[in-house]
Amino acid sequence: MFFSIRHVTRFQYSAPVSESNMEVRMRPRSDGNQRCIKFDLQVTPRSKPNSYKDHNANTVHYFDVPAQHSKLTLVASSVTEVDEPDVLPAALPMSAWDEVDEVNEGAEHWEMQNPSLFAKPTPLLLELAKELHVDRREDPLTILRQLNADLFKAIEYTQKATRVDSPIDDAIRSRKGVCQDYSHVMIALVRNLGIPCRYVSGYLFPKTKLEERSALGATHAWLEAYLQNHGWIGFDPTNNELCGVRHIRTAVGTDYADVPPTKGVFKGRASSQLSVAVRIHPTDSPTDEEDDFISVAAATNDIQEVEIPTWDALQQQQQQQ
Repeated sequence: MFFSIRHVTRFQYSAPVSESNMEVRMRPRSDGNQRCIKFDLQVTPRSKPNSYKDHNANTVHYFDVPAQHSKLTLVASSVTEVDEPDVLPAALPMSAWDEVDEVNEGAEHWEMQNPSLFAKPTPLLLELAKELHVDRREDPLTILRQLNADLFKAIEYTQKATRVDSPIDDAIRSRKGVCQDYSHVMIALVRNLGIPCRYVSGYLFPKTKLEERSALGATHAWLEAYLQNHGWIGFDPTNNELCGVRHIRTAVGTDYADVPPTKGVFKGRASSQLSVAVRIHPTDSPTDEEDDFISVAAATNDIQEVEIPTWDALQQQQQQQ
């Protein structure tokens, strides 16, 4: 299946700023079951982005706007082909834990096996692990499926319950959060079992407005756990499902800190308002053009407004919903 994606991001400053520097991670990855056919990033005020691949093979675009400006707009357009992932068995033998331990003895997935900035053990996390019986009582795949379902029930999906930089304890304590929180909590629990696990930033094509917990018009996040002989398997605890053709990956990392869609700073004394709009449309071929996407940049009813009062790098980041 092919998907056309238009991701519009606006930064409105309360006073003119003299310079903006930014990194952008919005190009869908070309690996596993998906391939990015086309990608374009437009910046206003006009700037020509350059790009590089980071150590996780994510495409990172970067640019500088040196002139004074009161608004910064990014429009990322892409067409991506996504296939259904391989069918998984109903369960694995208990000997699969030996394979997990074998993987842990190597260095290939070392970074995804250890605590990270937003996904690390805390007393509250360990209490949650006991509450949900997160241990090696069954095979790894069965435990992962069960944990995916248990977190879906244990945490209430609530927008604005946390911030872009909230620690996992905030969501565990309140039992409220968004996809970013579900993913960080599950990653920390899964790594505690010895299974390599990574954070995935991307997009989710919705079934219907009523069936999805994730916010329409926003980026989405989930996680992938590594099991030998099966590779990276996607789990979406926000929606209690295994990731399939509707999940479109843009970047992977240890947690959100590695993969924010936008990350940058500006020079000037100002507060900023962040607005985001995402539209995803299935197409029959990679050459289909979706003219209605052009109107997204001007369609204020599609844009989510986020007030960010502090002046720091977090002004240029968006929480994943």
